[in-house]
Amino acid sequence: MANKREIKKDVDYLIGEVISDCYTYLIIHGDKNRDKVIEIISEIIEKRNELIGRVNNPDKKFDSKQIKSHFKAINVDLLTAIDVSFTKLSKLSSKK
Repeated sequence: MANKREIKKDVDYLIGEVISDCYTYLIIHGDKNRDKVIEIISEIIEKRNELIGRVNNPDKKFDSKQIKSHFKAINVDLLTAIDVSFTKLSKLSSKK
């Protein structure tokens, strides 16, 4: 299991990639779908804050197996949120 610092770095890196791609979209396409892109950024930032909170505050009643499953669930939620965000952005890109 990775330590908390590495998990937080992974969260920040992946969230940063989504935000970077959103800003790249805005630069390329101008004001087209600007509100939807800003909504994607807002959602992913909220998800980041939730995930960092979950990393920082695991339940103290957990034993080692429950802690592992807790952090695996965080990883799955992170990857799902990233995938959903990239899917939303690619749908905006594919619209003409």
